[in-house]
Amino acid sequence: MKKIFSAIFLFVLSVTAWSTDTLSVYSPNGNVCVKIWMEKNLMYTVYYKNKLIVSPSAVDMILTNGKSFSLNNRIKSSSLKKESQQIISPVPEKRKNIPDVYNELSIQFKQPYKMQFRVYDDGVAYRFLTLFKDSIVIRNEVAEFHFPGSPAAFFPGIHKRGDADIFHTSFEELYPLRKLDSIGINEMAYTPVLITPAANPKIAITESDLEDYPGMFLNGTGSSFLKGVFAKYPLEEKLTGGDYPQALVTKRADYIARTKGTRSFPWRVLMIAEEDRQLPSNDMVYRLGAPSRIEDASWIKPGKATDEWTINVNLFNVNFKTGVNTASYKYYIDFAKRFGFTRIMMDAGWSDNLDLFKINPDINMDSIVQYAKEKGIKISMWTLAHTLERQLDSALNRFNKWGVDFIMTDFIDRDDQKTVNFYYRIAKACAEHKIMIMYHGAFPQKGFNRTYPNNITREGVLGSEYNIGSDKASPPHDVTLPYTRMLAGPFDYEPLVFNNATQKQFRPIEGMVMTQGTRSHQLAMFAVFDNPMQIFGGNPSQAILEPTFTELMGSLPTTWDETKIIDGKVGEYIVTARQKEQNWYIGAMTDWSARDINMTFDFIADGNYKATICKDGVNAERYAADYILTDTMVKKNDTMHLHLAPGGGFFIRLQKQ
Repeated sequence: MKKIFSAIFLFVLSVTAWSTDTLSVYSPNGNVCVKIWMEKNLMYTVYYKNKLIVSPSAVDMILTNGKSFSLNNRIKSSSLKKESQQIISPVPEKRKNIPDVYNELSIQFKQPYKMQFRVYDDGVAYRFLTLFKDSIVIRNEVAEFHFPGSPAAFFPGIHKRGDADIFHTSFEELYPLRKLDSIGINEMAYTPVLITPAANPKIAITESDLEDYPGMFLNGTGSSFLKGVFAKYPLEEKLTGGDYPQALVTKRADYIARTKGTRSFPWRVLMIAEEDRQLPSNDMVYRLGAPSRIEDASWIKPGKATDEWTINVNLFNVNFKTGVNTASYKYYIDFAKRFGFTRIMMDAGWSDNLDLFKINPDINMDSIVQYAKEKGIKISMWTLAHTLERQLDSALNRFNKWGVDFIMTDFIDRDDQKTVNFYYRIAKACAEHKIMIMYHGAFPQKGFNRTYPNNITREGVLGSEYNIGSDKASPPHDVTLPYTRMLAGPFDYEPLVFNNATQKQFRPIEGMVMTQGTRSHQLAMFAVFDNPMQIFGGNPSQAILEPTFTELMGSLPTTWDETKIIDGKVGEYIVTARQKEQNWYIGAMTDWSARDINMTFDFIADGNYKATICKDGVNAERYAADYILTDTMVKKNDTMHLHLAPGGGFFIRLQKQ
């Protein structure tokens, strides 16, 4: 990361007259105001355009020695910093140049603690800093989020399964909209959680710069506030059986973290959006991530890959027996080469899950590696997290020998302190070998992708693979994700299955996977969803039968110079425009409601553009795979009327002439 310019001014903050010892800090444009004061706990409120949007909420940190942040503490001094800089992202998920403009209030307390409140035009964040000489043990953290009135929330609740640990989750849930006061004390969700008051602004709660500390869940209270909940430190674990073993916690400590005494802690983040369309382009979590620890990231190469997992390698019109074998992977390499993909993924099954050096006897890695090299296609490998950690050094050396520069590791399903540290350890080791990594069965990135940009994407999303056995991955879910899960970082949805179905037609069939919604809805995901390593999860044998459509898919970039959300409403629809050099790529998706969009090209430069348009066909509401692919010319301020079928969408590629 590189700072282009910086202007910092320090001065003592005057105490406002709102109440005794109350401090205030405003956003650069003056719309957002945070007020902070000490009572029994440190308290804060948030205002937007003089309207209270976060009611008095407590923060505290409680140590095992009985001390806490608020105990016998008082504000000693405070100062304000005004910052205006620019971050250049080496892996531009939304935009290459990221303005980082905020006002930051630093508060020094009598006890060895500090607090920072950072206020942007699009949100608020706060964090603790401790100044103890020796290490500390943190029993708990108090993080309250009170809201006036009776708001609702898009709440990705997790559910205890049998006698399993409640904090064991793959972070792959739906985002149902629920009244906040209907969420009980035994219900918990991971973040982001999106709060929707009766009138905007909406407020998204999440975190950033999560390191050496457990992730924050949110607990219901049966009222209009949520409170942070953190997994206790794991003391005892057992390895599960089955094909994909992982460590389950069987005993936890009475504390959440044991850590250095002098450090900063994760940011608690409140994104603020007066309009729904402001949410998907918000990169506040990235801005708050710790700067990159990779000095030269030029070797990190985003792109597009194939994956065979969802379709179970169910290829056809071929003269070989399909499956996890050499012939099938060479077929995938040929497909990638023909249609503009940069790599293939060799998913679970290429080796013994418990031994990365015990290769599937149906696979000749030397032959595959040589064939891929001749075609100019990269190979990427799936790993089981438990196995990768155990064989890390030798496995990464082997991957380097094969020319592998991107791996997946899977079945982590936790975010306690020990597990969070696993992410850092693996990413650091991969960076030393110049290998990109994607975590599956994983919590969202939460700024980690700024710190280790080789962690190019994560799962932590209910995506296309769910079509194998459920009907959860629906168009309403798809158009909720950009306003919720995507706020915490890019995700690996693996779109563009070619079997498309209406809501009534859909059936989960293993090996013959279909998706709900139209083909154009699927294609639009490449522009709507942040993911620098987009993975095609469909069947190449079907894609080959539609070469013009597949060539369009293969031509799409995965990183962007700029992102604009043209229009949208959470859970209903979205229209996203992405710029790459002189060209633009526009994707739109709707829920189960048909919709008409008048697309005005007022955001493009002067001149003529060739527009390649993929839109729902006239029969798409009955036959979801029906689409129309056409070319025309457009220029700045032209308007185009587009109809979206139920579960539909459109995609437009604009090429500057």
